[in-house]
Amino acid sequence: MITIQQERPDSPDAHMLIAELEAYLDPLYPPESRHGLSIEQLVTENVIFFVIRVDGSAAGCVGLKFFDMPESYAEVKRMYVAPQFRGQGLAKKLLDHASDVAMSRHITILRLEAGIYQPEALGLYEKIGFSKVSSFGNYTDDPLSVFYEKSLDDMRS
Repeated sequence: MITIQQERPDSPDAHMLIAELEAYLDPLYPPESRHGLSIEQLVTENVIFFVIRVDGSAAGCVGLKFFDMPESYAEVKRMYVAPQFRGQGLAKKLLDHASDVAMSRHITILRLEAGIYQPEALGLYEKIGFSKVSSFGNYTDDPLSVFYEKSLDDMRS
């Protein structure tokens, strides 16, 4: 059974998943090219956080940070599926859920930043309709980052 539940980013399961993500990213990118929010930032910046479980085991997570000035969009933060759960479509389920939550708040643009050394993730983003864009928000151009955007207007029909 697969479930997705909203929970605090500082819950034990969320903490474990974020620690795994950090351990995965650490050898791939230097600190200045790692743009993930800390658990404390996720909490203080009111990021809505979700954990996906398979048969009760925490398998992955995703956060959504909402922006409304100068334009409205939601940014995907801390997207991760644990290695033993990959290949089951969980990342797509998390992104679909994030899209649904964004649309329920009348947000029509979903954005994200990802690293160039994660080809499976980049492939998934492009497969499900994300397009490459230039840096956005507080990001600066980084040769190790790829920026994506997806219009959620197409999903409303």
